[in-house]
Amino acid sequence: MKLHWEPISLELKTTFRVAHGASDQRHNVLVYLEDGVGEAAAVPYYGETQAGIIEYLKAVPDLGDDLFDLDAVLAKRPSGSRAARSAIDEALHDLWGKKLGQPLYKLLGLNPKRLPLTSFTIGLDEPEAMARQAAAANHPILKIKLGSENDEAIIQAVREATNSKLRVDANAGWTREQALHIIPRLQEYDLEFIEQPLAVDDVDGYFWLKEKLKLQKIATPIFADETARNSRDVVKLAGAVDGVVVKTMKSEGLREALRMIHTARAHDMQIMLSCMVESSVGVTAAAHLAPLCDYADLDGPLLIKNDPYLGLQYDGAQFSLPTGHGLGVTKK
Repeated sequence: MKLHWEPISLELKTTFRVAHGASDQRHNVLVYLEDGVGEAAAVPYYGETQAGIIEYLKAVPDLGDDLFDLDAVLAKRPSGSRAARSAIDEALHDLWGKKLGQPLYKLLGLNPKRLPLTSFTIGLDEPEAMARQAAAANHPILKIKLGSENDEAIIQAVREATNSKLRVDANAGWTREQALHIIPRLQEYDLEFIEQPLAVDDVDGYFWLKEKLKLQKIATPIFADETARNSRDVVKLAGAVDGVVVKTMKSEGLREALRMIHTARAHDMQIMLSCMVESSVGVTAAAHLAPLCDYADLDGPLLIKNDPYLGLQYDGAQFSLPTGHGLGVTKK
């Protein structure tokens, strides 16, 4: 199976800010395996660059000819770029579906009508600016980026500007003590959940935080994102968090994302399926797993101006999967 790739630059509709920095462009890579396609998102705070992804792809050995032995093919990927490994996985699943003449969700035995609603992300900014963006978004579910000195003021301003359901994402921006201070104060704003409040490597901190919040009778659910990269991480967090965030760019593809989902279910955790700033290629690939999840944050294509592909379609917070073979994406 022949592997090739194409660098792409995604133009953002508005400057995207998180606790780690800001950007107006994202430089991703489309990866092709024969006529299957996947996407590698170069996320700076994950240590990924477009150049690094391409260098990784140049070093990938021949993946063989038996695309139906999925795990054996994926085992040939060298260690390195998680984003590139994910893109190869997505392209393989796309090719698999195309060869069998079926959409990926059907091959996985999933019902495309059982989809959670997706949120729309409001990037980190001054409270007034975020409130204006939240009102202008006119979206029923908003994910609010936090991790600044103004976090409570941000949520207060946003809540005054909209009646939408709110989720917040601290992007590992709080210490244990900061989280313990602010989470009880945020409870009055009726948040669905709080995502990644603590540092990426602070697994013990989640157990500490859970006990402290339990003593205060704080019921706002806590989800782990960057701390939960794969199914092994999910096991480590069992009992400490209410849910995990699944992204193919963390899990190195759909195969491990599926394992994360089933592992989380085995430990009574909820699941949000999410994405990076990606085009319709990467987001549609992930969306085929959405029937297995409780929540979705699949707004990548809504954040960019120049999506090179057509894939999942949006109607407010509702999205629908394409019916084409494999991922079902088509080039514009």
